[in-house]
Formats: sequence, C-alpha cells, structure tokens
Amino acid sequence: MPALALCLLGALPAPAVARPAPAPALSVTDGSTQPVFSRADAVSQLVDVETEADSDEDGRRDTVRMRILRPKETGDGLKVATIIEASPYWGGGNDVPFHPVDIDEDGLPPQHGVGPETARLPGLVSPSAPFSGYNDNYFLPRGYAVAQLDSVGTGGSTGCPSSGGRAETLGAKAAVDWLNGRARGWDPDGRPARASWSTGDTAMMGVSYNGTLPTAVASTGVEGLKAIVPISGISSWYDYYRANGGVVAPGGYQGEDADILAKGVYSRTDREICGPVLDRLTAEQGRGTGDWSRFWAERDYLKDAHRITAGVFAVHGGNDWNVKTQHFGQLWEALKEHDVPRRMWLHQAGHNNPMPLRMEEWLRQLHMWFDHWLYGLENGALDAAPVEVEQADFSWRRQSDWPARSTRELALRLNPDGLGARPGRAVQQSMTDAGRTVRAETLVADPGSAHPNRLAYTTGPLTEDLRVNGVPRVSVRASLDGSSPYVTALLVDYGRDTRAVAGTVPDGSPPVCYGQGVPGDTGCAQRTLHRTETADFKIVSRGWADLRNRHSIERQSPVTEGREYRLRFGMQPQEYVFKKGHRLGVVLISTDHDFTLRHPAGTRLTVRTGVSAVTLPVVR
Repeated sequence: MPALALCLLGALPAPAVARPAPAPALSVTDGSTQPVFSRADAVSQLVDVETEADSDEDGRRDTVRMRILRPKETGDGLKVATIIEASPYWGGGNDVPFHPVDIDEDGLPPQHGVGPETARLPGLVSPSAPFSGYNDNYFLPRGYAVAQLDSVGTGGSTGCPSSGGRAETLGAKAAVDWLNGRARGWDPDGRPARASWSTGDTAMMGVSYNGTLPTAVASTGVEGLKAIVPISGISSWYDYYRANGGVVAPGGYQGEDADILAKGVYSRTDREICGPVLDRLTAEQGRGTGDWSRFWAERDYLKDAHRITAGVFAVHGGNDWNVKTQHFGQLWEALKEHDVPRRMWLHQAGHNNPMPLRMEEWLRQLHMWFDHWLYGLENGALDAAPVEVEQADFSWRRQSDWPARSTRELALRLNPDGLGARPGRAVQQSMTDAGRTVRAETLVADPGSAHPNRLAYTTGPLTEDLRVNGVPRVSVRASLDGSSPYVTALLVDYGRDTRAVAGTVPDGSPPVCYGQGVPGDTGCAQRTLHRTETADFKIVSRGWADLRNRHSIERQSPVTEGREYRLRFGMQPQEYVFKKGHRLGVVLISTDHDFTLRHPAGTRLTVRTGVSAVTLPVVR
C-alpha cells in the first residue's frame, strides 16, 4: 500500500465501540420514588418456598406459595424491594361449625353449632389480572415488587394452619429468607428459582390475620425485614380468644376459637393430612378452663418484641371489637420498652383498613415509610410526632406518645350513690345474672332506674370534657353464688349524642384514582365515612375476668360461693372524650352475652361498694 494511503488511514477516527445501555433505575424526586414503571407490563412470578418447619409431619419441610408482580425492568438488571401480604385467606375458606357457648347445668356445652362461611379471596392468574388491594397499583409503578403469600396449610402451600403457631410464623418468614437468598424455592415446573432481582429489603403489611403475620415474622428478628404495617393485628392470641382466665370470643364470632379458625382457612389440596394437627389444636387450646398455657405462650409475640428490628407503623380502630384494642395497646408499650422505631394511627372506625377513610394522607405516609426503610431515602418519615389520633369530630391530632404524656390516673369509687372521688359507705349490693338471654346493651340502658340484672354506678353531669386515653382498670370486692364465674365491667358514656361505631359507609362521591389500573382493577377506590349512631349511651370499653383466675391466668383457684374476693383486671384500652354534661358510668354484670361463655341464668353477683373502684387514665 502506498505510504500516502497509510497516512490517510492513520488519520481516520477509530470505529465507535458500542456501549451497553445503562441499567434501569428508580426515579427519585424530593426524596420520593416516582411512578415511572408500568403496572400493565409487570412480570409475574410464582414460587414455592421451603420453610424450616414440617407442620403436617409428613417428613418433608413445608412449602409456601408466593405470587409476585414486579416491574418488567427487573429482567434488565433493576433490583427492587418487595412488599408482602401473607394471608391464610387467598385460597378461600370452609363452613365450620362454631363451638356452642350456652353451658348446661353440668358445666358442659351441647354438641352442636353452626358457623358462617369464610370469605373467598382471589389469587393471581396472570400478570394483567387484578391483585387484591392497592399495593400493585400504587407501589409497583414506583419501583416495588408486590407479593401475595399463602400461609401454611392454605391455597398452594403445604403444612397445616395453626392459628398463630410457630410453623405459621416460619412459613411467612421463609418468604423474606428467599428474597435474601437464604431459602430454596422452585417454579411451577420444579426448577430452582432465585430472586436475582431482589434487593433483599422487604416489608409486610395487611389487615386482621394479614396484619398479624407481619408482627409474628418481625418478632423472629429475621434479617431483611425492614418495615411492617400491622393493621388491626393480633399481638398475642391468648388475648384474642381469652381474657383474664375466661373464654372470651372476638366480637361478632361468638363460639369461635383457635381450632375453628384453623379449620376455616384449611384450603390446601390435601384435605386429610392435617386432621391430627387440628385435633391437637382443639385439645390444647384449653377451652374448658381459659387458662394461659404453653399453647398460648407459643402464640405470644410480645415476649419477643426485643427481637424486632423493622420499623413498625401500627394502625387500629377504637371501635374494633374483633381484634380488640388491647392488641395495639400492649404492642405499642412493648415497642416503646425496646426502643423500636414506630408510628401509630388510632382511628374512630372498627375492624377497617384506614386507606379509604383518609386516602391521600394514608398513601403519602405509607409511601414515606416504605421509601425510608426499603430504599434508605431521607424523607422525614421519622421526623413528625409518631402518634396520630382521630377525634370524635373526625379531625386528627398529632402527639408524641400514647397515652399522652400528661395522662394521670383518676380513681373513682363505686359508691352506693354513684361514682365518686372519695369512698362512700362500704355496703353489699347484688344483682342476678341474666346475660345468657339479654345483651349488655340492654342491661346498661337507663342507669337511674332499679334493675335486678345489673349494678350501675354513674357520676353526675360532667362539668367539663373528660378525655380518657389508656387502659381503664377495675378493682372490686365481689362474690359469686351460682354457676357463672365471670365478672364483666362496662365503661359507659351516658348522654344523647351521635357517635362513631364500628364500620364505614361510602361517602357518595366519585371514586378516586390513586394508581395505575389493569382490566378488572381500575386503580381507583371509593372514599368512605364513619358509620355513626345517635343514641342515649355508648359502651366505651369492656373488661372480663374469671373469678377462679383471680390469682393467676395460668391456673384456677377454688371459689367458695358467697365468699368475697378481691378481683383486679384491665378493660380494653381506649381513646375517648366524655363530653361536658354527659355522665360517666360503670356497669357490672356477670355473663356478657356476645363475648363470654353463657352459663344458666341466675348467678348472684355481690359487690362491696366504697372499696371497689375504677381507675381511669385521663388527660387533665
């Protein structure tokens, strides 16, 4: 080649080298992930994850089935965090007879009963199919994977349901382990499946049972679980089915117990293998005594609160009589004791999701919570006062703690002439139990009139508003003569008013579109309002105790009929304002028709006034 040609070639630019396209990444503006990914184009993945337990005792470890939706960009190198909703309900449920609650003269229940059918909830069938809830519409476009997990013994999982048992906790924990590469998983064809797209950082959330499993898993201290949002969740299963030694039902489910719930959600394909396990639940739950035992200790997450490292955003309704308010109250105290990062919403509804009640604010704060804990964004999620409490007028108040720091105890004596700050005459007053046939709401009405089936004590008209926040406590000197061992205390607000009660109603406005939709799921939701009732009174809180367990919830002590005993027990925690001009009342009965076992009517409850009292946590 001529020298001139060589020189010209040397002067030409080198051919361009193709550079790989940059890997997809989250879009973050002002400390907040942005909705730049497509819900409609999401990738669907199904995986069966191996757990650490063999709850069905078949010689093989249980597996739990997880259905995952994730941005399609995870196939091109995008790594994302995951929000899991674990549930025993995705596979549907069964019609299971409840335990009878009317006890005969020999102290034994008749052998019959009928229970309602558990609601059936859909599973995922394709990437474009609706996913229950709003996480897929709202969070997937912002760079999150969302997942539904079948709890052990339900849906596509193996193992046996156990109403809060250890294997159930380990089943949900396995999902976190798999997302962090610590557990084995398989796709539907049996090939090993790995979460190569996962950052490992995980959150869990849900309502009711779905809100209980996040606390259960967090109490193991599992690495990678960064945040939980327990909404109306159980913190100790004893307090769901028992109270101070007594068998006490969740509101609306009189006759349910741990075994009934497990049978109700038992929806795995093999419907026979868990028979012996479910029979043991019936035998070990101790429905005949109501005592605390190893069975309930296994289902107590509070004892392991020191292991919780996830940030906790707890939500509960003040009118929730299913998962009663004790569950959020004692969890909150345990989190404080161990300095766990936390937030709390306490609203006026019942067993409800707060999202449609306060949609924009809920999504804003939940978004901040997940962005902070799962993506490490400094967005002020921990800067504001950690507690928000909804008032009687449905406005919201922020405060630094709950109960409020200025709360003090106010002791009111049960005196012959009503509730008073000073003790009155110590005399005996008696009532005859009729709760087997009469609801408590009937027994508390018209406290100024004589009534043979209750003891009612009220203040005079209040001269100013009285705010109670915390656990009301009862101390009574009482005797029982008859078959019922229960003493029930009811805290009542007397005064005609319109008040929030359990439940919500649509507000009538057009739906609000909060996220991206797919066919069958618009990404929109109807706002709701509180359900209210106008009435002359409201039962604000309840407390139950079995006189046989006056010394310990672990074992009963003999009771001599007619002998007076000291009995101390707490009522359900509450946030409530007794208005100026209303009267505050305490009503004592024995059987609580909708909650306790119902012994034959006729037990005589006698209380010594003057020395018996209720202590209220009040904000001055």
